[in-house]
Amino acid sequence: MPQTLVRYSKVVEIVGDIMRVQVPESAYLKDTGPRYGDLAVVEGDDEDSLSLAQVINIKHDTVALQVFGGTKGVATNSSVRFLGHPMEVTYSDNILGRVFRGTGESIDGRPDLSQDSKVPIGGPSVNPMRRVLASKMIRTDVPMIDVFNCLVESQKIPIFSVAGEPFNPFLARIGIQADADIVVFGGLGLIFDDYHFFRTTFEDAGVFSRTVMFVNLASDPIVERTLIPDMALAVAERFAVEQGKRVLVLLTDMTAYADALKEIGIAMDQVPSNRGYMGDLYSQLARRYEKACDYAQGGSVTILSVTTMPGDDVTHPVPDNTGYITEGQFYLHDGVIDPFGSLSRLKQHVIGKATREDHSQIMNTMVRFYSNAKDAEQKQAMAFELSDFDHKLLKFGELFKQRFMDINVSISLEQALDLGWKTLAECFEPQELLMKQALIDKYFPKEMQ
Repeated sequence: MPQTLVRYSKVVEIVGDIMRVQVPESAYLKDTGPRYGDLAVVEGDDEDSLSLAQVINIKHDTVALQVFGGTKGVATNSSVRFLGHPMEVTYSDNILGRVFRGTGESIDGRPDLSQDSKVPIGGPSVNPMRRVLASKMIRTDVPMIDVFNCLVESQKIPIFSVAGEPFNPFLARIGIQADADIVVFGGLGLIFDDYHFFRTTFEDAGVFSRTVMFVNLASDPIVERTLIPDMALAVAERFAVEQGKRVLVLLTDMTAYADALKEIGIAMDQVPSNRGYMGDLYSQLARRYEKACDYAQGGSVTILSVTTMPGDDVTHPVPDNTGYITEGQFYLHDGVIDPFGSLSRLKQHVIGKATREDHSQIMNTMVRFYSNAKDAEQKQAMAFELSDFDHKLLKFGELFKQRFMDINVSISLEQALDLGWKTLAECFEPQELLMKQALIDKYFPKEMQ
């Protein structure tokens, strides 16, 4: 008998959005029993009262379901039908320029896509034999990224920030300017204003036709929040593997995702590990981030996410676990990308190889001088006497902040390198740079020598 025709009506418990139903052990022997992650339909007395749910735990003959729309109005005499398959997401060329919620339904008021093909979400990460070493750069036209911490195809890297910082506008601008074929956006627990901002920004910039949006609003059921990353990554994988596209996945905010996992874990009476988060937080985050890949035969999936740090605490469980999984981080605070706290562990694969020969020297020299400029600022603040070279450093520090650290600056990598030479020439003599003479002879502005 097909699994979808079997109804189970012995509801054991309803707590919060969790519903537990008893399934006879004989169902598993006949291979009609539910499996972890399968979808189910909860039916009330009224035939029109249908709610979608997902299996989140199986213990002996009791199956726990997370009801998507919440359990308000769900009675203990309801029945459950298991659909026999996990959550699926629509995948076709028709999803470009569309917006979906955590259940996979479109919320943009455009034509229905229920007849388009669907793919399961939450599959395993890619076989390492199908991966190739990261060697291609994704240009963002943000100098603090392109020059100092390159974003590399197949990289997984978060933006560490705090509430109140402009991380969402910054993420949207990267989505617009990045030289990716397709951008897949996943919004987790967004307020409506933030969702509207992302959508209108992509539309106004003319890139919405290459963008797919999966959005969970703060008012939506929390279980849908846990599905957004899996949906976005499942679609990204398909575009990369089947069409050879270079896909950039943008996720904001992964702390909201972790909080959703925590809330579900508490409702399931799981024992918390650190600050209320479950012990499998690392595994849950790693399963999503490890989807980033440069395929040997196909395109690539690159993940750029936002992770907010409650109280600006980098030891908080979410950023702490994230740091062990990802390949670096961008620190966004006070409206700028911090050149000291930020790191891209894959940048050495492209600097000087996929970029200009002077890239490495410019990067190292400018960071070195900016570090010295910060020391000079401290000396000035404590009323120490400054040398002529200290005054040069202070001038360089101000120019560096204006021309490079401002996240609103948008210039190509080559323009940023040229601007770096110009900035150095305005503040220092060639012999003070301590750079390779061949590069100074070639790139140092002749009119300023």
